[in-house]
Formats: sequence, C-alpha cells, structure tokens
Amino acid sequence: MQPLILHHYELSPFSKKIRAILGYTQLPWQSAITKEMPPRPVLSHLTGGYRKIPVAQQGADVFCDTRIICAEIAAITQKQELDVFTSEQAIQDFVSVADSQAFFAGLTQTLTWKMNKIVLQSMSLKDVYLFLKDRIAMGRNMNTQLQSPKQSKIFFTQYLQQIESQLKTDFLFGPTPTIADFSAYHILWLIRTKAQNKHLAQYPKLNQWLDRMDGFGEGPATPMDPQAALSTALNSEPRAIPADQKQHPDVGKTVTIAPSDYGLNPSQGVLEASSDYRWIISRENSQVGRVHVHFPKQGFELKVVG
Repeated sequence: MQPLILHHYELSPFSKKIRAILGYTQLPWQSAITKEMPPRPVLSHLTGGYRKIPVAQQGADVFCDTRIICAEIAAITQKQELDVFTSEQAIQDFVSVADSQAFFAGLTQTLTWKMNKIVLQSMSLKDVYLFLKDRIAMGRNMNTQLQSPKQSKIFFTQYLQQIESQLKTDFLFGPTPTIADFSAYHILWLIRTKAQNKHLAQYPKLNQWLDRMDGFGEGPATPMDPQAALSTALNSEPRAIPADQKQHPDVGKTVTIAPSDYGLNPSQGVLEASSDYRWIISRENSQVGRVHVHFPKQGFELKVVG
C-alpha cells in the first residue's frame, strides 16, 4: 500500500485536523507543503480548480475535503469512529456545526497580536497582502451567511459551554476519541496554541481535553517535495472502482464538481463513480497521467457539462 501524502500548510486549521488524526492513528504519511493561497501548480494538476486545503493523495487517487480524507484514514486503520459518514446521527450533527458555524465564529477569536506575529514570521509582506486579498475575494463569493462579530461571540461562547458540559468522560462522545473530537479540535488548537487567546482559560475540562488532543501529536511524517507527488501519480494507476458505483446515469459524462459553501472553484473531469457519500471523477494530463479525484456529495454540487 502506498503511503498517504498530505498537501497542507502549517496554519491551516483543517490540515491540523488531519495531522492530529494521523497522530492518533500513528499512520505513516508524507508531508507536501503547499502555499497558503492559489496559485498552487502541483494541486492544480492533481485536482483541477479545487482550492481548499488540505488535499490527500494515495498513488493516483486524490481526496478532497477532510470528510473524505478522514473516511480514507478510517478505512486504512480500521478505526471507523473517524468516518463521519458512518457515525451515529448525534456525532454527524455535532461535526456539521463544528466544521461550519463554530469554525467561522472561532476565527474571530484568532485575531490577536500573537497570531499576527506568527503570520508575519511565516510569510513575506507581499504574501500576507496576497493572502488577505485572496480571502477577502473568497468571502465575497461565499454562499454561507456569516454572523456579525457580536453574534459570533455569543454563538462561540455557547459552543464552548456546550463542550465544557459535554466532557463527562475523556472525550466528547465517550472514553475514546471520535471524528467529533478532531472536528472540534482544529479551531480551538488555533485559538489556544497559535493565537494564544486567553478566552478559553475559563473552561477547565475543555483545556484538559485539548491537552489530551495535543498529546496525540502528528504521527510519523516524512517531508516530501510536492513535485514528487506528481511523479507518484504519474507512475501509479487509480484503484479499481466497484461495479455498483458505476450505475449512476451520469457516469461516463464530463462534469464539474464544486463546493456549495465557499471556495467555489469547480474541478472538471469524467464522472467515474457515485456511491452513497462520494463522487469520483477522472482527470488526465501529462504531469500526472490519469487520476481519480474523490469528493463528498454533501456540500458539493455536480453539473453535467454541455
């Protein structure tokens, strides 16, 4: 089995979500660092227009969105508690809030001098300008309605109180972690560890839980030149697709797939498979050969071209 490649950058909260899961599972992985904003030439060859981070890769199969990446890690490690698609409804509902409303509300808690200092140390002034310009443009095109700063503060305080009261055991839904823990963790990691916002200090159970989550680390990672990921894809074949996933009437047609919330850039390819939770399209170019790109159905829109 080929190792998992993670295309990510250090301050990306959703990348931290995956790195923490890799730490929990101790799954060996290869670290391909990408830029904080497009253009990202390597990922463009692999995914087309998809712009969110992280992206994972195994050979010539490419996985977009952390829900799909987590499902892949769950399948490899036989830890189904990391797969949101097969989790109990209470966990699915929690993850839906944690990865959307709570995430965006939590971002307002990262606007500290400590965070500004970290950003300026890791990026040039030019890149900071380009990053802000990119995120402002992305925000204007969002289909997600954001709360006002006042509403965000109220919502996020209620969210923290919920977590504090829910932590009756070591983790949110019992004595062992589930996908819910990692979905809640990433923005709180950014707030406490990077932004060093003291707002979380008043929640003792939450901080003890964060310590446990921090303790998982990020697993056995090997640095990888992102260009090498293209060679990995070029020298591999996509994995076989079960026959029952080829029954959708649009299989074989050229389609576009794009997120329906933000980062709306579409990826184009031939629809190869449709299962309960995911779409798979094939893409082909001289840099990567033929790759299969996996997307979740929830939160994404598929359109037939032509």
